[in-house]
Amino acid sequence: MSVLPTSKDLPLCWVVCDEGKVGTQNQCVGLAEGLGYEAKVIPVRARFPWSLLPAHLWPCPLKGLEGGPLSPPWPDLIIAAGRASVAPTAAIRRITGGRTRVIQMQNPRVSARLFDAIISPRHDGLTGSTIIETKGALHRVTRARLQEEGARFAAKFAHLPRPYTAVLVGGTNRCYTMAPKEMQALAEMLKEALTFTGGALLVSISRRTAPENTQALKDALHGVPTAIWDGEGDNPYFGFLGLADFVVVTCDSVSMTSEACATGKPVYSFDLPGGSRKFSRFHTYFRKLGLTRPFEGRLDAWDNPPLEEMDQVIGRLKEILNPKD
Repeated sequence: MSVLPTSKDLPLCWVVCDEGKVGTQNQCVGLAEGLGYEAKVIPVRARFPWSLLPAHLWPCPLKGLEGGPLSPPWPDLIIAAGRASVAPTAAIRRITGGRTRVIQMQNPRVSARLFDAIISPRHDGLTGSTIIETKGALHRVTRARLQEEGARFAAKFAHLPRPYTAVLVGGTNRCYTMAPKEMQALAEMLKEALTFTGGALLVSISRRTAPENTQALKDALHGVPTAIWDGEGDNPYFGFLGLADFVVVTCDSVSMTSEACATGKPVYSFDLPGGSRKFSRFHTYFRKLGLTRPFEGRLDAWDNPPLEEMDQVIGRLKEILNPKD
């Protein structure tokens, strides 16, 4: 069975992701779109007591979820990511005798033999014949989408002076801490940068950005030519990336950093308190490749070819899932 659809009508692919993980969901949807599928997003979360157990110890995995439901008819393809997705999608592959192909994104922390393929960034450190290693995270950023969305939002922000600096703001997670003082420091550095480059800021606030951090950033940027999207109205995220001449992204998200690097624009990473060995490996690697630079209050242009990994991943998937093609 081919992993790539042959019908002109887009078949459905289940995207099974931990509830609330928008960046992770975008990785899966991006792969589904790249493969030519229409993504049916199914957010899931583990119910008690499954929520206390590692995936390899889940009894009756399909009963351990809230959300979904995951029930027949089973799809031909599932792309999954997140802790709650691991045991249930492995169970579906087993129940269907392998008819349903299952691709896990990121490190599932169980045997790779439970899935048809695992797509994992280099900093996860996974190896194996069915492991597809990427530099960063997969995503939905393409040249066509950037061009289309940039054109769609160009008139709305035409009153702002060029060049544009897109600012992607995340939030506190298990590894990093974001507080108003960090937002004030970011704002001061952005204002310093604009004294050299001129132009305006296009700021995208994520769902993880706490309200007090959003307000602190707005207050600190008062009087600066700025457009801030804080969740209200049409989302200009791809438009900001398409229009940007520079990109500054907070360091707490592999997904946002990877999306920024797909633009081919100079990308700067703003450090936050905290970190982990995995994040350190990721940021060190991207800086070594010249994909990002630390943001220190200056914006310089440099040649930064877009980080485009989707075609290579799809080619490798075809080799793994369809060895006779």
